[in-house]
Amino acid sequence: MIAGVVLAAGLSRRMGRPKLLLFLEGRPVIRISVEGVVAAGLGPVVVVTGAEHREVAQALAGLPVLLVNNPAPEAGQAGSLRIGTCALPDEAEAALIALGDQPFVPRSVIPRLLGEFRATGQPIVAPRYRDGRGNPVLFARSIFSELLEVSGDQGARSVMARHPDRVLLVDFEFPMPQDVDTPEDYAKLQRPDHPV
Repeated sequence: MIAGVVLAAGLSRRMGRPKLLLFLEGRPVIRISVEGVVAAGLGPVVVVTGAEHREVAQALAGLPVLLVNNPAPEAGQAGSLRIGTCALPDEAEAALIALGDQPFVPRSVIPRLLGEFRATGQPIVAPRYRDGRGNPVLFARSIFSELLEVSGDQGARSVMARHPDRVLLVDFEFPMPQDVDTPEDYAKLQRPDHPV
C-alpha cells in the first residue's frame, strides 16, 4: 500500500488570507490538490491541517481522506511532515508527500513516480521538471524515521540532500506546477490559459 500525505497547514502569510480556501475553477484550491492525490489511487490519504481545520474539512467533504491537525503550524512545514508521517498505517510501504497549495500537478506525474518506485525500489522518487526538482515526492518506509526528525520550514529537502544516491529523479517535459503563494500566483491560475 502506498499512502498519500497532503500538507495543508500553512499560514498563508504571503497571500494575506487562507489560500487553500480560495476558489479555482469552482472548487477550493485544497480540494483540487487532494482530488489529484486521491485520483492516483493512493490510500489512505492523510491531510494535515492547521488553523483552518474546520473550513478545510468542509472543503474536502465527501473525499476519502483522514484529517489530522497540526496545532503549531507556525513552527514550519517540518511539523506537518512529522504529524502526517505519524498518521500513516503500519502497512504503508511508502508515502507520497504532496503540497496542498499546488492544485494543478499534471495527472501524469503521480502514476509515473509510483511506477518508477515499483520498478526500481529506490527509496526516494522525485519529479524533475523543465525548471528544476519539485513536488510531490515519494518516500519509502525506510525513510520514515528520517522524516520524523526534520525541523524548520525546509520540509524533507534535508533528507533528500543527505544521500543523493538514494534519490531517483524522474524527468518531465513541462514546467514545475505553480504554487498558490501570493495574490499574483492566484491571479495567474485564474486565467483560462493557465499551465496545467
